[in-house]
Amino acid sequence: MVRRLSRARKAPRDAVMRARMVELSWAGLRVPAIAEELDCGQKTVRRWLHRFNRSGLEGLEDLGGQGRKRRITEAERSRIIALVKEVPPGRLEVQPGGDLWAADESGPAEWTLDSLAAQARQLGIEVGRSQVRRILIAEGVRWRRTRSWTRSKDPDFAGKGRGSSASTPSRPTARRSSAPTSWGR
Repeated sequence: MVRRLSRARKAPRDAVMRARMVELSWAGLRVPAIAEELDCGQKTVRRWLHRFNRSGLEGLEDLGGQGRKRRITEAERSRIIALVKEVPPGRLEVQPGGDLWAADESGPAEWTLDSLAAQARQLGIEVGRSQVRRILIAEGVRWRRTRSWTRSKDPDFAGKGRGSSASTPSRPTARRSSAPTSWGR
């Protein structure tokens, strides 16, 4: 299995190199010669050979858990993403009778990063504004509504009509000279 891994083309490069270390060791090469052959340090070769001797093929795999641990769980990340889909507590909604009503008039009418972070903290998720932004960007979630300035829900709204009038002067265009140029010939 080690020989197959040392010649694999689709395996991770590090795993192939570690298997190659073991294979060269089996071939009778000493640590300095293996390090020179694979262009790495002797200490690296020793470490991987010891791990292989102790744990077998599993010893050549990367250990998980490198890097900083996440401060919030996947469930909390999902809850933050789900907040964006909810109606902000301060947004006015038209009731069936025509009255305007908001769940919390002092709450935000639109989701912003600050209001999303504050709402998450109220739910018991310790998260900051920048972390909320990173989470939403990583998931491809938009937290702002796109505003259209050309439409309105107001029935009395009248659009501006046609574009500019004929009296508005247009920008002058550069005219080409018909005289021959001396350069480029």
